[in-house]
Amino acid sequence: MSSSPEPSVTVIGLGPMGRALAGAFVAAGVRTTVWNRTPGRDRELVELGAIGATSAAEAVAASPLTIVCLVNYDATDAVLRQEAVTAALKGRTLVNLTADTPDRARDTGRWAADHGIRYLDGAIMTPTRSIGTAQGVFIHSGPQELYREHQALLDTLGGTHTYLGEDIGRAAAYDIALLDIFWTSMTGYMHALAVAGAEGISPRELAPFAQGIGAILPPLFHELAEDVHEGTYSGEGNPLTSAVSSMAHIVHASEAHGIDAGVMRAAEALARRAVDLGHGADGFSRVAEVLSRRSSGL
Repeated sequence: MSSSPEPSVTVIGLGPMGRALAGAFVAAGVRTTVWNRTPGRDRELVELGAIGATSAAEAVAASPLTIVCLVNYDATDAVLRQEAVTAALKGRTLVNLTADTPDRARDTGRWAADHGIRYLDGAIMTPTRSIGTAQGVFIHSGPQELYREHQALLDTLGGTHTYLGEDIGRAAAYDIALLDIFWTSMTGYMHALAVAGAEGISPRELAPFAQGIGAILPPLFHELAEDVHEGTYSGEGNPLTSAVSSMAHIVHASEAHGIDAGVMRAAEALARRAVDLGHGADGFSRVAEVLSRRSSGL
């Protein structure tokens, strides 16, 4: 009775996230080949049991599944579209966990198909410390049969893995939308710390209250999503006219201290545009409709 072949994987890209991915595979006993454009990044992983490749082509040839995690798709193209690497990938599976735009993901999917490479796209929605734990969150898109074929090995990375559909660019679309929330929120928090500091409030003093504001958001996210989905844009609790007034106060207080209020001015301008269009009694959710209307040229 023959035994199942030893699971094996290649990880291309050994920045913080790539090292975390490779480390999780090694810790799980998966035969892991690694390669990075900058030599020396693989030393600790090799000491733990990974196999260091001398070239990207050698690395991808070592495993039926290659995971690439680089800074963007310009970087992945520079590595994967080299003739020797592309040839080595033919007939193998490539899972791209690099963050970029949906269009770039779809372009890479077309390139992969043209060269006989089996391709899945994906994104990692949690920090490096979550990899290999129950807290990790991964999203994937592409051919469902291909995802199912490699699901067990991908699950080795821990956490929750969600398959989003056949459209190669769907994972990247989720990633862009969710990072939009993250980075605008982080920018708002940094701005709040600056304004608070100008008023003599230390970051440590503000932080507990900031966490309180943060706790308000999850139920609001659900409520506002339903509001936008149904097209109700309810302003019963807080109409846009009130929101505009609140935003104007933040702009004034910031600029009185010489603090750049560009982000809040942009938010205020969106709310004022909705008011000017006759939606002053609606809720802030109306802004999503105004933005969508503008993008469609209406």
